Amino acid sequence: MRQLVYFIAASLDGYIAGPDGSDPTAGPGAFWPIGQDYIQHLAARYPETLPGPARDALGISGNGAHFDTVIEGRRTYQNGVDQGVTDAWPHLRHLVFSRSLTTAPDPGVELVADDPVARVRELKQEDGKDIWLCGGGELAGALFTEIDRLVVKLAPMAIGSGTPLFGHKRPFDPAYFTLADSAIMDSGTVFLTYARK
Repeated sequence: MRQLVYFIAASLDGYIAGPDGSDPTAGPGAFWPIGQDYIQHLAARYPETLPGPARDALGISGNGAHFDTVIEGRRTYQNGVDQGVTDAWPHLRHLVFSRSLTTAPDPGVELVADDPVARVRELKQEDGKDIWLCGGGELAGALFTEIDRLVVKLAPMAIGSGTPLFGHKRPFDPAYFTLADSAIMDSGTVFLTYARK
């Protein structure tokens, strides 16, 4: 069965974006550290997670190693739309969970207004590679029980406040994971892969 993998960048204090929820890697308010070794690691190990324009610039084509489907929440998707990118991953099946969007700005994007847990369970039953949950925190919180693996790209910084890794609504409910893999970048980011116990 396919797995749901939350593959996400997080600060040392557990945030995936700043207080306004905008993309911390692009635009005038960008503050996320991205070293060249970080990009090289993504290109070598997780090429399908790079957005289409970055893949084009790096000469990356073909299928990914891990994922054939990406899912994200409405606010995370809006960050790309605000930058003029209506489908950041045209090489993947792309689903956006939203109850407010009624028309997809891109024909390659499938809008889902239904219960995210039910839809992810359906996706897991399909044939194919794993499913990448790229954000945001609220969707990750709603899908917490369905997340099989975490790949946290832990940045060498603390930001104080913002969007938590699992959103603001997840109740206190300890869950345990086992460290399955790690990779340390010279620029300071640590890739940590955890499997649900």
